[in-house]
Amino acid sequence: MPHSIVTRYDVMRYTAGRVAIAGGLTALVTMGFLITDLGTNETALVPVGTVAHASMTVALTVSILLSGVMSYRSAKLMQQLALTRAELIRVSRTDPLTGLLNRRGFDEAASALLAKAATAGHRVVAVMCDIDRFKAINDRYGHEVGDRVLAEVGEILRDFGARNDLLIARHGGEEFAGLMIDVGDEKARRCVQALCRLCSTKIGGGVVDVPVTMSFGLATHVAGSDLSALMRRADQALYRAKELGRNCVVQLDDVEAAIAC
Repeated sequence: MPHSIVTRYDVMRYTAGRVAIAGGLTALVTMGFLITDLGTNETALVPVGTVAHASMTVALTVSILLSGVMSYRSAKLMQQLALTRAELIRVSRTDPLTGLLNRRGFDEAASALLAKAATAGHRVVAVMCDIDRFKAINDRYGHEVGDRVLAEVGEILRDFGARNDLLIARHGGEEFAGLMIDVGDEKARRCVQALCRLCSTKIGGGVVDVPVTMSFGLATHVAGSDLSALMRRADQALYRAKELGRNCVVQLDDVEAAIAC
């Protein structure tokens, strides 16, 4: 919009401007038609039918022109508002540092996927993971390097998720969450094991490269449970991976399985 409409005065000014434009256009179009049809002689005798025809033509033309102009203007404003609203929604669901979904965005997207999977009878596997000893990285190298580690790990997770149909999000701090639909346990383990190897890397920290590893926990959806219960089980598997020495994948199912990266 060329001018922001914030205060009541802005609303009145905008409305007055549009009324003035409409009135001016109506006067110009009416004058043009009357001069064309009836001439400029104010004392001339004109048949009633001619006057009626001219009046109807003027009214119809002005109505069409004004409706078209105002409708187009309103449509453009509505488009801008819709785009702005969509962008605000996207921003509210996106983590600014990693570009991944934030927790709110993940919960909404994952709940929808879970409902869809339940309808289709598809298997669902949840993933919880975090960066090993991230506090030590922050303490040793500083928070700027810690943010760089988070951003680059986020990029690894985002690219991997896009290639492997894995919904992935930053769940908070150095913790990330994921969801896989219509995938068996073996395939899920191989997929996350490959991701674990990708995340075992070194990230440039300026003077020295920072060694990074991640731990992963997997849990299969149990019929009748909701998203929060599923993610809690995946979180339990993640804690077990930490207990087993980190940089590994633990699946929490009927039988616990730990897989080295």
